[in-house]
Amino acid sequence: MTPASLPVWLNGRIIDQAEARIDPADRGLLLGDGLFETMRVAGGGVRHFTLHMERLAHGAGVLMLPPPDRGLIARAAADLLAACGLQNGSLRLTFTRGPGPRGLLPPPQVRPTLLLTATANLPPATPVRLATASHRRDEESVLSRIKSLNYLPSILARMEAAGQGADDALLLNRAGHVAETSASTLVAVRDGAALTPPVRDGALPGIARGVLLAAGMLRESRLSPAMLRGAEAVFALNSLCAREVVAIDGHELPRQPAFLAQLVAPLDG
Repeated sequence: MTPASLPVWLNGRIIDQAEARIDPADRGLLLGDGLFETMRVAGGGVRHFTLHMERLAHGAGVLMLPPPDRGLIARAAADLLAACGLQNGSLRLTFTRGPGPRGLLPPPQVRPTLLLTATANLPPATPVRLATASHRRDEESVLSRIKSLNYLPSILARMEAAGQGADDALLLNRAGHVAETSASTLVAVRDGAALTPPVRDGALPGIARGVLLAAGMLRESRLSPAMLRGAEAVFALNSLCAREVVAIDGHELPRQPAFLAQLVAPLDG
């Protein structure tokens, strides 16, 4: 079964991708009114499923969405993985407020859309070069703390970085402090300690980030661009991969692949 032919789970049914239909009035499509989670699949199961569901539930609370049915999602994920025969790869969950009338105000009765898609591919764990985005992360916005469908700032930042020949964008907040990359948690090694920006500086509460903080292998600390450039190593982590940052705005950085391997070991445990 090729990636293009993998079935999807949509609102309670497993169907072929070609048969999947989203209501043209769906607010996720029209307004970005919803959430998503990207989850790694290993050994036929979803890694850190509970943590993903906790973040999804938190985001639903922030957006005043109906609380997602964790049991339903667990069954949907298992059924889709079985239908795909997928042992390793990723699942993408999209949860929207569903269809509504024109305008900004949601309908009184909400009918959420829930979509799960699967892929057998994972991003390559290749070294990454960053370019600092001109757009600043709004660390005071509630959207900086949830996985909403409103991803245009990150999209524009990634496009800007690609235009400069970089692999990803370094996002700074309005005060000029480091927040994250367009899709990953940033980790800087300084004096032998692994540091990551705090949520109050605009860092998304990433799943890999949370696991490493709980394991005591990562510590929150405000970081400046100069601190990144002077670090002993810099890494970009998310649920799907861990990568060495080898340059920022053309400034070459030291590499410590052994440190990265030790750091991410708990993510596979």
